[in-house]
Amino acid sequence: MKSNLASWLLLAFVCAMLGACGSSSGLKAGSTRQVSQSGAQLAAPDTTSASGAYQGVSDYRIGAQDLLTITVFGVAELTQDVRVGSTGMISLPLVGTLQAGGKSVEELQSDLTKKLSEGYLQSPQVSVFIKEYTSQRVTVEGSVKKPGIYPLTGKTSLIQVIAIGGGLDDLADPKGVVVFRMIKGQKMAAVFDLSAIRRGSAEDPQVYGDDIVVVDKSGSKSAFRNFIQAVPALGLFRLFP
Repeated sequence: MKSNLASWLLLAFVCAMLGACGSSSGLKAGSTRQVSQSGAQLAAPDTTSASGAYQGVSDYRIGAQDLLTITVFGVAELTQDVRVGSTGMISLPLVGTLQAGGKSVEELQSDLTKKLSEGYLQSPQVSVFIKEYTSQRVTVEGSVKKPGIYPLTGKTSLIQVIAIGGGLDDLADPKGVVVFRMIKGQKMAAVFDLSAIRRGSAEDPQVYGDDIVVVDKSGSKSAFRNFIQAVPALGLFRLFP
């Protein structure tokens, strides 16, 4: 009896190891320049793009028309929302005009702390929060009701971007949504199934500034359709031909 139990346990262990190996080899299949990640960890764009495309808040460069919430601990009159001007400047009491465009949140916090320390406040505690990422824009094309270029106001998912574009039109293929993104200096694209995302069986990926979202038409014979049919897996970023 004990011998049979030991044999079954050994067999289960071997099967598990073979399954793990098969899964690992599957991730390596195809082009070495593919980028495969899912959900919130979906590959972010280059951080060096002209418009400040970002991987996270710490890498984001403040841009024109962004809305900032600036808080100075213990000084209510200095806590306010400030819109960055077209030249990248902001204006605050006790500080005056200050360059914010092109700086990270941490850099702007440091500059404000230094300014307020120069004869106004002792050891001020300044925090900067980006309330609206207005300088970030996404392009929505194809079978949506309102194609166009739209600002991203904070973290935005693919479902939200489609909604911003008015939703899918009557000819749209919800399984043929392509997201274009610059990754490591190369134009990459990934296909997503909107139906699966809505059902909750697939992650709703984050969309970044400078992304292009294209919804293909059902039954089309476009280059997008060829690409959609060629991808080995959904959510897999690969070079667009």
